[in-house]
Amino acid sequence: MQSNKNALIIFIKNPEKGKVKTRLAKTIGDDKALAIYKALLEHTRHIALSVNCSLHLFYSGYINQNDNWSANDFKKQLQVQGDLGYKMASAFRSVFQHHQKVVIIGSDCASLTPSIVQEAFTQLDHHDFVIGPAEDGGYYLLGMSSFQPHVFNHIAWSTETVFQQTVEHVNQLNASFSLLPMLSDIDREEDWKKYGWEI
Repeated sequence: MQSNKNALIIFIKNPEKGKVKTRLAKTIGDDKALAIYKALLEHTRHIALSVNCSLHLFYSGYINQNDNWSANDFKKQLQVQGDLGYKMASAFRSVFQHHQKVVIIGSDCASLTPSIVQEAFTQLDHHDFVIGPAEDGGYYLLGMSSFQPHVFNHIAWSTETVFQQTVEHVNQLNASFSLLPMLSDIDREEDWKKYGWEI
């Protein structure tokens, strides 16, 4: 794994039937939902490997040493217990010990590209934060040029107000931020169908 002032955190769920893409599974079933999530994981892995940065992979349940995410490329770690904000804050705190600009993504965004992630790091040369808003009111990417855990406090996670609340927290810090293009997460069957990927 290369040494780099830029670091990318990737949050993933261990791909287990019945535990991933549960909203999607309500209409297409657990088997297909799992297949879609595995496809999204591969998409996310290829994106990460195409960006010039250090890569930090955080698993939801357990560290899998034998999956497609090679330990030669990714520093594998486990998400801490707690709500999503606490998990992300802990990951940022850890990664900022060794890097100057840190960006986090999940594994739900089929329209994310390496150039968008690379642009996030570029924006952090000029801004305190960079945010990639999602169409559902959340965000698919968050980056910061110094550790600011305040942006994760008192957020109503998994609601349509996550992005709005996060921007309010950034403004409370009198910090500057840049916005990336709005993209769509894959949470419902219609989200998936518009990409035309075969499963």
